[in-house]
Amino acid sequence: MRILFIVPYPIGRAPSQRFRFEQYFDVLTAAGHSYEVAPFISVDTWNILYKPGHTFRKASGILMGFLRRFALLFSVPSFDFVFIHREAAPVGPPVFEWMISKLLGKKFIYDFDDAIWLANTSEANKIAAGVKWHHKVADICAWAYKNSCGNAYLATYARQFNPAAVVNPTTIDTVNLHNQVRDQAAPGRLIIGWTGTHSTLKYLDQVVSVLAKLEAEGLDFEFRVISNQPPQFPLRSLVFMPWRKETEIADLLGFHVGLMPLEDDPWAKGKCAFKALQYMALGVPALVSPVGMNTEVVQHGYNGFVCATPAEWETSLRKLLADAGLRQCLGQAARATIEARYSVVANSPNFLALFQ
Repeated sequence: MRILFIVPYPIGRAPSQRFRFEQYFDVLTAAGHSYEVAPFISVDTWNILYKPGHTFRKASGILMGFLRRFALLFSVPSFDFVFIHREAAPVGPPVFEWMISKLLGKKFIYDFDDAIWLANTSEANKIAAGVKWHHKVADICAWAYKNSCGNAYLATYARQFNPAAVVNPTTIDTVNLHNQVRDQAAPGRLIIGWTGTHSTLKYLDQVVSVLAKLEAEGLDFEFRVISNQPPQFPLRSLVFMPWRKETEIADLLGFHVGLMPLEDDPWAKGKCAFKALQYMALGVPALVSPVGMNTEVVQHGYNGFVCATPAEWETSLRKLLADAGLRQCLGQAARATIEARYSVVANSPNFLALFQ
């Protein structure tokens, strides 16, 4: 079959695209399928999208994206399936989805990995939120041939409008990418780590006081934050590392412990535990909030710890900082969990079934 991927961003840039479908391209080819990818945003626009200024270039990039989408409609009929990740256009009503489904009569798979029907108006995205047209998600779910949802919470939402909704988890390539395991017994300063974008740095607020307390007691550790923007936390242990695709795995392998705090709100319930999946695939125990998919992935005391209060974050961190054997044991169980349930190898039949 010929499959058209309609996506927001250029190939290889956005984590949601890389870990939800781009790493399955070889799997599709091996199964005899061919594909094309149609991003809305060009590489040039992507490079300035989250930088201050460049208003005219950003507006021009969005306009060109709409022009590319209209031109794309002429080639849509030549494909057997269309796979739409999150939305065909980042702003406005679902015009292209409606035309693909209703005018062209084409089957499309709708894929999403966040609660994107909600207006997640953080400081980082409050301007864009006003034109996002969040309520279009319900219509797109209804028109889709199948809905590919990152977790059960998202699938439950989609099934309100269309019974054809399956859980297609965000997965890790344990063979070609996350294919190393952290040696917890190796000498060196202990590193508590976190990775994510500027828009999710706010979730770390709940653990800053715990880290400050451990610092004040003289515990020797580094709190390493890997992101696209440096955080502003009053911590001596804080070390910022800019995220780089080329060193992503090596940087994460530096962690002894990985953090994934979340706020218990409707938006966070849609999260697909991606940070935890990355840590665990590398043999790094994950400490997570009991929100959404986190408690499905992390089993307390077996492959990581689930922490609901500052006292629980503190207790879990103390245990892991003090005991390399415990970190090693949890890390091995974490890696096994990913290989069995959240790897590209394990999920390939589920992904391929989307196109049946």
